[in-house]
Amino acid sequence: DFETEADYRDPYVQALITDKGGDLWWPPIRYSYDTINLDLPVPAPAPPSSENWLGTDDQARDVLARLIYGFRISVLFGLTLTLFSSLVGVLAGAVQGYFGGWIDLAFQRFIEIWTSIPIIYLLIILAAVIEPNFWILLGIMLAFSWIALVPVVRAEFLRARNFEYVRAARALGVGNVTIMLRHMLPNAMVATLTFMPFILNGSITTLTSLDFLGFGLPPGSPSLGELLAQGKNNIQAPWLGITAFLVIAAMLSLLIFVGEAVRDAFDPRKALGSK
Repeated sequence: DFETEADYRDPYVQALITDKGGDLWWPPIRYSYDTINLDLPVPAPAPPSSENWLGTDDQARDVLARLIYGFRISVLFGLTLTLFSSLVGVLAGAVQGYFGGWIDLAFQRFIEIWTSIPIIYLLIILAAVIEPNFWILLGIMLAFSWIALVPVVRAEFLRARNFEYVRAARALGVGNVTIMLRHMLPNAMVATLTFMPFILNGSITTLTSLDFLGFGLPPGSPSLGELLAQGKNNIQAPWLGITAFLVIAAMLSLLIFVGEAVRDAFDPRKALGSK
């Protein structure tokens, strides 16, 4: 028994376990994103080796482990922001397109004023006042990212509100909320799903850019942008920038392909064509 958490990579700890008949089972990657390898043969950043498959960063942390954790945070951030941005954007666009008139005009003027605020500069200013974290960055970006979806949904609802089945539903006394959700929203979802992969990629790109500039996640957090910044600052260690760039490029491309596949799956015109 140890008084504190043991470092099972320590040869002394390993010897204590094996001497008592214990076994050591290791995962393929033995390091976490914040584990410092103190047994490097050269000063950090160390090149790829059998111990650190993609080398280490300038603080002797395993690059592959930080890539995996950074990939997870980037995708989680992008999916969360895309989900909430889509909910707000669809709601705002649906109200504008369905009711029109002064409601549409007031929303349009508000959006024009709101979009004139530069979000990157706002985040940089806030980063100088408070320490940003995952939820603060998510909330600030949510306040602006929903606007991108509003024109798409608004156009679909403006087009659909004059369809015969919508007029028939109004004549039968169906409520506005029911008409919007049951009769108009399904037809508008194809255009919405088409745009969502670009919101997702934009969210991940913005987070990566902020981390690269040093205004993103707190220092020490696993981040693809932070690895890119280390690659820029350590030209003699090309594995830092190259691996981070390849992961970002592959991730953004795959997310676009997945988004296109989801769009095709929900497109009623393609479903009818296949029959």
